[in-house]
Amino acid sequence: MYPEPVRHAPAHGAVEVHQPTPITPAAIHAAPLVPVQPGTVPAVASVVLPDGRVVTGYAINPAKPEPVAAKPPVSRAAVNVALGGVGFLAVCGGLLLLTTFITALTALITQLITLAAVIFGGWIAVQVFSASGHKGGTTVNIRKAVIKRNRFYQ
Repeated sequence: MYPEPVRHAPAHGAVEVHQPTPITPAAIHAAPLVPVQPGTVPAVASVVLPDGRVVTGYAINPAKPEPVAAKPPVSRAAVNVALGGVGFLAVCGGLLLLTTFITALTALITQLITLAAVIFGGWIAVQVFSASGHKGGTTVNIRKAVIKRNRFYQ
């Protein structure tokens, strides 16, 4: 299909640069007629290379950049950060109230325990230091008691 490439002897000295020669419309062979919708297929370009090969292809139109969409005045990331900050402040406020409640409850329990200890201690002190009035219980007077082998003798 393609002609064999022509091998040239290595040139000593200056390098030759060959530019492709475009084919004029008169030199193009008539192609068979193919029904083509107008305006849908770009024009065909052919180029003759220095070694005699012909390269045919479609011209490529440069890609046009897409129009940039209008950016909102505030980015989504900024909105997310702001909402996260509001949520964090709400949680911190709730935690602050919770720790305050726990601290107050601990102080109340400590005061109740101290009050019970003071009242109970006062009741014991009144019992010990009260004047000898009615003393309940049985009084046993032990005079010379002798204990031998786990027996009590009088």
